[in-house]
Amino acid sequence: MLDELSQSGHLGEEWRGAFERAPRSAFIPDRVWVRATGSPNGHLRLDRAADPERWEGMANTNSVVVTQLDDGIEDGPGVATSSASLPSLVATMLRQLDISPGDKVLDIGTGTGWTAGLLAARLGGDSVTTVEVDQAIAAQAQFALNAQALFPTAVVADGLAGWDKSAPYDAIHSTAAVHQVPPAWVAQTRPGGTIVTPWGTMYANAGLLRLEVGEPGEPSHGRFVENVNFMWMRAQRPHRVTRPEGAPEYRGPSEMDPDLAIENVHAAFGIGLRLPGVRYAHTWDEEDPAGTARMQLSDGAGSWASIRYARWEEPDTVYQIGPRRLWDEVESARLWWTERGMPELTRFGVTVRADGQQCVWLDDPGNVIG
Repeated sequence: MLDELSQSGHLGEEWRGAFERAPRSAFIPDRVWVRATGSPNGHLRLDRAADPERWEGMANTNSVVVTQLDDGIEDGPGVATSSASLPSLVATMLRQLDISPGDKVLDIGTGTGWTAGLLAARLGGDSVTTVEVDQAIAAQAQFALNAQALFPTAVVADGLAGWDKSAPYDAIHSTAAVHQVPPAWVAQTRPGGTIVTPWGTMYANAGLLRLEVGEPGEPSHGRFVENVNFMWMRAQRPHRVTRPEGAPEYRGPSEMDPDLAIENVHAAFGIGLRLPGVRYAHTWDEEDPAGTARMQLSDGAGSWASIRYARWEEPDTVYQIGPRRLWDEVESARLWWTERGMPELTRFGVTVRADGQQCVWLDDPGNVIG
């Protein structure tokens, strides 16, 4: 696997030794979850002792391994809440930190402990602090780190607050997505230091943000450097898409092919920047005997819309409820993105002001998106 990552350009020579000293398989729990269509929650447990060949195949390949469902609650709906990320993505994110021996790093979201182990293998345990909100996951990671004789400072706490006791840091690395960069992360990073975190809107959780921290009192600027998708920080998880009570206040045709709302990641990312607080889900229209697929939109504050993909020009395509006309907003946002040349997500960036407020821009920090 390491040879493949090196040949693909994901794994640089400066990190190769750390990946060899902290093998991924040493951090994958003996019991993990795999997709299974016949299971009530869509997953089945894979036990290393029962199927060692399959377990080894998952642990030592460039694939995601789900290590927890439903925050550890039994008999949940089967939502993955912790995992071992793609090794190629782990290598990419570490490279974006641009760190050197002697630097201090804060790792947000310990998870399996692999990333913290990689950082400790390269920088030494005294230079690495790792924070995990889930006590059971943290304990399992600590066991794996100790077994590999890698000893970063490991803390059970909410990563949104960072960890002030070991600050300042030269870099902060997060393995959970945010839609607001926590001011604590900026405050705990030295000027000129780097924050690398997955960042997204509720509509499109898709960007890897590389933020360079400014001088005290000055703003911090950063660009999106990759297309990634990570689980949300628990305190910033989006609301569920649910339909409010009552009949639709508006019914009508769509002015746009609904497929264009999520045509590709760049379109979805651009649209999401113009739709504060809005997320979508897919469902089947129970009132339609053909079982037509629909997109549902919700802002979690009483506004909701449902759009049929098929026959979208017909009068019963769009239903809307609430003070915001969410599908109208999607159509407007798609037009805005198109008129600006259909920019890829790497043309966007974020500014975090000294007071903690943040804004997103296109191409240049002066071109703020309203």
